[in-house]
Amino acid sequence: MAEKKKVEAITSRDEDFARWYTDIVKKAELIEYTSVKGCMVIRPYGYAIWENIQKILDGMFKATGHENVCMPMFIPESLLQKEKDHVEGFAPEVAWVTMGGSEVLEDRLCVSPTSETLFCEHYANIVHSYRDLPKLYNQWVSVVRWEKTTRPFLRSREFLWQEGHTIHATEAEAIAETEQMLNVYADFCEKYLAMPVVKGKKTESDKFAGAVSTYCIEALMHDGKALQAGTSHFFGDGFAKAFDITYTDKENKKVNPFQTSWGVTTRLIGAIIMTHGDDNGLVLPPAVAPIQVVIVPVAQHKEGVLEACNELKDKLSKRFRVKLDDSDNSAGWKFAEYEMKGVPVRIELGPRDIENGQCVVCLRCNGEKLFIPLEGIEDAIEQKLGEITQIMFDAALKNREEKTYVCHSTDEIVKCLEEKGDGFVKAMWCGDEACEDAVKEKTGVCSRCLPFEGEAVDTKCVCCGKEAKHLLYWGKAY
Repeated sequence: MAEKKKVEAITSRDEDFARWYTDIVKKAELIEYTSVKGCMVIRPYGYAIWENIQKILDGMFKATGHENVCMPMFIPESLLQKEKDHVEGFAPEVAWVTMGGSEVLEDRLCVSPTSETLFCEHYANIVHSYRDLPKLYNQWVSVVRWEKTTRPFLRSREFLWQEGHTIHATEAEAIAETEQMLNVYADFCEKYLAMPVVKGKKTESDKFAGAVSTYCIEALMHDGKALQAGTSHFFGDGFAKAFDITYTDKENKKVNPFQTSWGVTTRLIGAIIMTHGDDNGLVLPPAVAPIQVVIVPVAQHKEGVLEACNELKDKLSKRFRVKLDDSDNSAGWKFAEYEMKGVPVRIELGPRDIENGQCVVCLRCNGEKLFIPLEGIEDAIEQKLGEITQIMFDAALKNREEKTYVCHSTDEIVKCLEEKGDGFVKAMWCGDEACEDAVKEKTGVCSRCLPFEGEAVDTKCVCCGKEAKHLLYWGKAY
């Protein structure tokens, strides 16, 4: 069998970050484009990353008492219209079904961009007493939003996500739920994706359509642009009133309940790529890597090599996701291929290694090579996978710290970004939406979040110079 052609080179991320990103999603075989603009095929390797994200998050949701459900993909226009702010917020992105077979539909159907209205209709049918509350639901589905500008994983017209929807007897319970789920997202990103995030609240102009308040986690990509990695929304009782959801409380009075929703999407795969990837391809956090350990035989034609490699695979497969590449491609081709795919650990095993009772272990995150005894290799690999996660997190945090700037005026923001490049800008804000808009117009950065943690960096608003009320993170965003 002829050797596969050499793994194709990737555009340098410092030369052209957008092209670098596209090269990776294609050459690492994460996606393929389709004949429908903005819709992608998520290939097996890309989908395996999503499955691992899904598995971990689903466990975290269930540990906090949530159950999975599944809502329809179609929403009648008459239902969508019940919450005015919500429908206006999504109107530009809605895809409509106007015909069923050969018949024109009297009430056209929206292809769901999000399911608040469907859950509200359901709650109105099943919630009657305080004994029915809370309902802690989540669903794993795809939704459609008719984006004008698309990019794989980051912004597509159809995407996979989870959306949590809960309903509670009291405002305090609903707010606690909103905060709890934001913390779940932050813990997941930092512990499993090795991606540091800033937790905060969106400004009024940037909150979810129909929400009282929106909480978010913001991550900084390698190129200094921000990415909203997850959101959690407190709806108050606005949706309940619009959809006439009531329950009888303990005093036998009819009252409206309070709701939340929260979600993350396949955008997280894009975040992993742009936070950790390098010029050789993906660098995957061990927790979500489809292959955690790849074994590459060296001089596999020699007696005993493949047998030893298979024995090693059997041993490691009890604890890790392992692949043995015993194809007849060259070892050099295999090294480049699994670098491209971001496999956290590569093990090389050849005749001399077998003789010495050891193997060569290479870490994808920093290129480190180690000689590790075959005896007790399982514990050694587990330790290394933990170290890799920390190394990746520390590198991403260092990137964020180096690209976080404090500014005191709009002119300073412009000068800072021109000289240092994109990043998070920490600056004070008076709370006036006009100033928020003016900063965006003058500097090109937009508000990202009002952080829950962080000290004031000035007493005056970065725009108008009046007394500041909030520390605000600003940045250019995906």
